[in-house]
Amino acid sequence: MPVNFDLNDLYAFRALVEYSNFRLAAESICLSQSALSRRIEKLESALGIKLFDRTTRRVTLTLYGRTFAERSDQLLANVELVLADINKVSQDRVGLVTVATVPSAAYYFMPDVIRRFQTRYPRVRVKIIDSSAGNVIEAVACGQADFGICFARDLQTTIEFIPLTSDVYVAACRRDHPLANKKNLTWREFYQQDYIELDKTSGNRHLLDKMLDHIVPERPSICETRHVTTMLGMVEAGIGMAAVPAMSMPMSEHSVLTHLSLTEPVVKRTVGLIRRSGRMQSYIAAELEKLITEQYRVV
Repeated sequence: MPVNFDLNDLYAFRALVEYSNFRLAAESICLSQSALSRRIEKLESALGIKLFDRTTRRVTLTLYGRTFAERSDQLLANVELVLADINKVSQDRVGLVTVATVPSAAYYFMPDVIRRFQTRYPRVRVKIIDSSAGNVIEAVACGQADFGICFARDLQTTIEFIPLTSDVYVAACRRDHPLANKKNLTWREFYQQDYIELDKTSGNRHLLDKMLDHIVPERPSICETRHVTTMLGMVEAGIGMAAVPAMSMPMSEHSVLTHLSLTEPVVKRTVGLIRRSGRMQSYIAAELEKLITEQYRVV
């Protein structure tokens, strides 16, 4: 349905709901009674419904009017919140944005984004909650974080997922590892080596178990860790290889670490931005979201 009314019509409607009297409502928003009446008629015509029952003494809402009053109050509250938020940021450029993210995505996405964001909003602080995928999803769902960055896995219907990039799993190893000069490694070959794996609480482990359920490792792992960053520390120390998301690897050439492609099968995950459906974002949170999606959205 085309929107053939404006905010002033909604404010006129709200005033009449509050005062139930054309004269008092018109005075409250500095309009004549005839101007207020025209705005109400315009709104009813645009909606195609009768909003008020009018008598000589009182104006009351119809059933449709009561429903519309609830929805329009929510709409006006959101509009006023956004306008106040934009006004505050434009004047003070202060605030806090909280982003929940899996550690590998924090390492890959956030440093350059935060650096660019700070040049625009130097007095806005960015708080990073770097945790497991499950904790990231929970932080967004309960409102602890403005939005999150993680890979898609068993998301609630109340969570919106915006894909950003595709990330492939690779075998991380030391440069002096006997297999370091190979171009790729099959998963079966990987599981024949000394390897480190993530424990069952990890979202990455959950994804790998699902994608590789047809492959039985020939030997157990040397050790288990909860976070990819810890695994990479173990690899650097020479304990073994580790299957990790490519984005968790050092971006520039590392003096110790390198990686091999893992094949048969190639396992990928889609990393994206998550937010709670229907949540009205603050102006500064929306600006940080925009920076991330503009820079990294390629899928």
